[in-house]
Amino acid sequence: MELFQYTFFQNALTGSLLTAIVCGIVGTYIVSRRLVFISGGITHASFGGLGLGFYLGMNPILMAMVFSILSAFGVEWVSKTQNVREDSAIAGIWSLGMALGVIFIFLTPGYAPNLSAYLFGNILTISMTDIILITILAVMLVIVFLLFFHEIMYVAFDNDFAITQRLPVKTIEYTMMFFIAVTIVLSIRLVGIMLLMSLLTLPQITVNLITSDFKKIIWGSILVGFTGCVAGLILSYFLNVPSGAFIILVLVVLFLITKGILFFLHRQ
Repeated sequence: MELFQYTFFQNALTGSLLTAIVCGIVGTYIVSRRLVFISGGITHASFGGLGLGFYLGMNPILMAMVFSILSAFGVEWVSKTQNVREDSAIAGIWSLGMALGVIFIFLTPGYAPNLSAYLFGNILTISMTDIILITILAVMLVIVFLLFFHEIMYVAFDNDFAITQRLPVKTIEYTMMFFIAVTIVLSIRLVGIMLLMSLLTLPQITVNLITSDFKKIIWGSILVGFTGCVAGLILSYFLNVPSGAFIILVLVVLFLITKGILFFLHRQ
């Protein structure tokens, strides 16, 4: 119990809860709209922003956010207006972001500090500034979903139906792409670029085994995500291994256990 008295661990728990909330909300939209590949492209494109931030001596998270938002809007615009297949546009920004990141980091004098924390995650290093930013994002997401829940759900499940109902589909799509990009960047500290896509999908597909209700998937994803974060965080601390990898490992185990229980019950 002494572990919970440390400020850095309290910050890590707070960051885990807030990240579970934003990833639970945004991830449910991603899985429902089958945007998993897009989230992976945006995640890896943010690496270019990190590299540019290191090279210019600026805040790497800020530059990664700019890269992510532009990449998200770029994919949406190119795939909808320029007759370019969505998967091709995603592959392009995925490769471009990683390539630019490698080049900028190589050109940066000396060694880029804390690079492994961005690639593989280390929530034990989360700062109060990170917590404040994630809190602001969580509040914004909750407000938007409370006000426009049904409109977002219609767009997520049936885009054509939403259009026939004369809903502002494009506005909703671009707004959600903005939130996806910001969520990805602010969650990098937790599990890192390499594993972040799993945090946005594993809790959702685990809960989706039990229910198909959009609202229940959001609540269930938050619970599963936070459970995975706390368990992975504690285990990684005592075993002295990267927290991001252990968080994802715990989420995979939770998925397999849920799948196994449902399979057993179905056989009965």
